[in-house]
Amino acid sequence: MWEAIKRWFDPAEARSVGEPPDYRFSVANERTFLAWLRTALALVGGGLAAAQFLPPLPMSHLREAIAVALLLLGGTVAVRAVDHWARTERAIRLGAELPASRFPAILALAVGAGAVLLVVAVLVRAIGGR
Repeated sequence: MWEAIKRWFDPAEARSVGEPPDYRFSVANERTFLAWLRTALALVGGGLAAAQFLPPLPMSHLREAIAVALLLLGGTVAVRAVDHWARTERAIRLGAELPASRFPAILALAVGAGAVLLVVAVLVRAIGGR
């Protein structure tokens, strides 16, 4: 595990394996990394917005649970982004197959489930508020 983390912070280590790739592949990998970071920032921003601006919901501490879930998901996406970037860069340099990942599917399911829960919370509040 520490070896993987070391790769995140040591650019010389990434360049120590394999051969220099066509720079377009490295730049594309970096753009993908930045897209994941934008996703992470959006989730963190959504968590902060939920904590600040959602009114108290009928179920005890639901607002806080939503905020914490979004913040944790955003942090997870950020860490996963840097790990995937490092593994992909290494694979590109070694001419190996790019690393497969289930994370995008898991993230999509988590966001979808969160959206369904938010719809339920909004409907419960709307029905209970009458």
